[in-house]
Amino acid sequence: MDNRRLIIAVDGPAGAGKSTIAKRVAKILNIEYIDTGAMYRALTLKVIRAKVDINNIKEILKAMETTTIEFINNHIYLDGIKVDKEIRENVISTNVSYIAKIKEVRSMMIRLQRKIAESTNLIMDGRDIGTVVLPHANYKFFITASVEERARRRYIELTEGGNESITYEQVLEEIKTRDRIDSTREIAPLKKSPDAHLIDTTNKTIEESVKEVIDIIERG
Repeated sequence: MDNRRLIIAVDGPAGAGKSTIAKRVAKILNIEYIDTGAMYRALTLKVIRAKVDINNIKEILKAMETTTIEFINNHIYLDGIKVDKEIRENVISTNVSYIAKIKEVRSMMIRLQRKIAESTNLIMDGRDIGTVVLPHANYKFFITASVEERARRRYIELTEGGNESITYEQVLEEIKTRDRIDSTREIAPLKKSPDAHLIDTTNKTIEESVKEVIDIIERG
């Protein structure tokens, strides 16, 4: 990788704030932001819409063969259609880890993600960016928070979005399940790269966390 370019890898579990932080850092530094989780969510959306069994790997891979996922002007497109809102629905959040753990799916996504990183300054977030996708990134961050705090944030997000039927306890269990799947999958499990800076956002505002990241980058 060309070290003269700015490549920032951000990893962490669901609800830690990594996407929000990465977006703000991208804006401050005037670089591209790539949300790799959105790529897996987009494929999950296609699978669910096609009524494919989430455990039917053969059919999921068949659906993947005819799938295009693109980022255009900070929006994600699935087969040419913008799906920013649809991929954030709770049914996607509860199923995406099952799709993301499939070896062939991860291999395809990693190829796409590395290709994106070949020619531009960017910050990329996900579960395996610093460890697998961009191991030679200039800067690596692992952003986390307590599971209770992450569930609280997600619960607020869902209820404010109109989902009044869900409970905090349900969200907490869903987050714990995602953590377990993401951390124990055979291919590219969620883990902190040894050379990544740890940012714990449990008791921090987004602004404080963003400043911490920017300060580390500016110190070089």
